[in-house]
Amino acid sequence: MPFEIDPLYVIYLFVALAAGLFVEAVYLLVVPSRSYRKNINRRLKLMDGQPDRESILVQIRRERGLSSGGDYRLPLVALNRLILQSGLTVGIGKFAIYAGGAALFVFSALMLTRGDLLQALGAGLFCCTLLPLLVLRFKRSRRQKQFGAQFPDALDIIVRSLRAGHPVPIAIAMVAREMADPVGSEFGIVADEITYGADLETGMRNLYFRIGQEDLPLFVTAVAIQSSTGGNLGEILENLSGVIRERFKMRRKVRALASEGRASAMILSSLPILMFLVIQVITPNFYASVWHEDITKIALACAGAWMGLGNLIMFRMVNFRI
Repeated sequence: MPFEIDPLYVIYLFVALAAGLFVEAVYLLVVPSRSYRKNINRRLKLMDGQPDRESILVQIRRERGLSSGGDYRLPLVALNRLILQSGLTVGIGKFAIYAGGAALFVFSALMLTRGDLLQALGAGLFCCTLLPLLVLRFKRSRRQKQFGAQFPDALDIIVRSLRAGHPVPIAIAMVAREMADPVGSEFGIVADEITYGADLETGMRNLYFRIGQEDLPLFVTAVAIQSSTGGNLGEILENLSGVIRERFKMRRKVRALASEGRASAMILSSLPILMFLVIQVITPNFYASVWHEDITKIALACAGAWMGLGNLIMFRMVNFRI
């Protein structure tokens, strides 16, 4: 039978899983757990044993693609903003080296296996141009979603701190101490900028530029109006926290209602690919007589484009702004 599995390989698989679980158990028992304060966010981790907050601020800025003064380092503002909002921590230089190394590896692998210079060049250019952009966009989207999920809790901390009689900068610093990334480090940067000379409104606007999350302008506007005209900021932020939570619940409700459609789209999209792989495993010569024909490649390209268009339409139907 073509799908008959040797029991010896199954035994090897379970032995490897058992060995991995044993190593993890020994690690958890032997290695002492570090304090919660050091692990809560990256900024506090960098401050461990380093009392100079200004040098930590400069280090975080440079990792995120900014100069020591907080300005963009690259002439391409859109690219620099994408790097900044993605939360990159390795720095622009190392990220460029990683992208170049991946491109060189893919180029060399294709040249050795396929021997086609055009294909190798195309894949190398994709790995050093489009692929890094896709990675950065993915990281930015994931980071903005994490920030949006944490943001109401940060507002609640600020409200409680304001009701206890603390000024706004102290309340922001409390969020930086108590919350995990990305909220913790971002509010910590705001606290450091205020400490070293920036006014509150500038620090808030810099926060929005670093994140780009859609709920932040409401918070920035509320703080800016309160700092210039006064008012009960605690009550405003409490109402804002409730509104953001209701929007978040509505997004989750829409996602739950659209889950059946998304599942159907995933199954229907993956079924042709899975059937192609199954046929290739069962009968490797099934497509051999037509695989080299140009019409086959054109038909596959048209089918892939049509499938992609259908998936795009379904994606737009179940994803919209609230």
